[in-house]
Amino acid sequence: MTEPTTPETDAAPTDGTPNKPFMRTIKSFVKRAGRTTTGQAKAFEEIGPKILLPYQPSAMDFVAAYADSARARAQNGTQSTVRAPLVLEIGFGMGEATAHIAKVLPGTDFLCCEVHEPGVGALLKRIGEQDITNIRICAHDAVEVIDHMLPLGSLDGVHIFFPDPWHKTKHNKRRLIQSPLVAKLAARLKVGGYIHCATDWEPYAVQILEVLTAEPRLKNRALAEHPELNGYAPKPDYRPLTKFENRGIKLGHGVWDVVFERI
Repeated sequence: MTEPTTPETDAAPTDGTPNKPFMRTIKSFVKRAGRTTTGQAKAFEEIGPKILLPYQPSAMDFVAAYADSARARAQNGTQSTVRAPLVLEIGFGMGEATAHIAKVLPGTDFLCCEVHEPGVGALLKRIGEQDITNIRICAHDAVEVIDHMLPLGSLDGVHIFFPDPWHKTKHNKRRLIQSPLVAKLAARLKVGGYIHCATDWEPYAVQILEVLTAEPRLKNRALAEHPELNGYAPKPDYRPLTKFENRGIKLGHGVWDVVFERI
């Protein structure tokens, strides 16, 4: 799928998916209370100007946004003539897994959306401490970023790890991973790109599997390769076990990874 020749506007998404009521009312986040630490505040001041991308109601300039990342690869002799793969991450908590994955996949650029200020500060701090160059953060609702900043066919991957499960049945409708969002993501993935979701709440895992299966532009990678997992995928090597996840495993909690490919 090719990129559109004209920038998207804030009037409506241009991927053929209308602004349904779902997308008007459900955001990719819930505001959480929390305070930034002194170290996080310092990271905002010192690292933020290089890493934070402002939301804009038009397609982003990937070359300009990741110029530092490209220069770092050139210095290491690993930069190719084509633009590096781009992965969108929706919600990254305190950034532990995000920083790890960016280090494991230095040839990939990451656009990470999170509005929780302490989480953004924590990831900025990690970026500074670990000298990470291939992450950019947009502290804005990911749905609007997808609609207006990401052209069709611009993504090589999407990561959504441990989204809010909204445990109560009456709140299930607030869950992020539903068909309208998945349709938007599928439209922005290149053929061969992927969506990788992970959750530790089995009812949500079932819903994620059902929603992604229903999207005609996506194919379940695991069905043929790992039929014994009933549609779920083994944990990819790049996704680390976080402290939170390790605690859950010790308590006997399960974790389900779902990986689908754009066809």
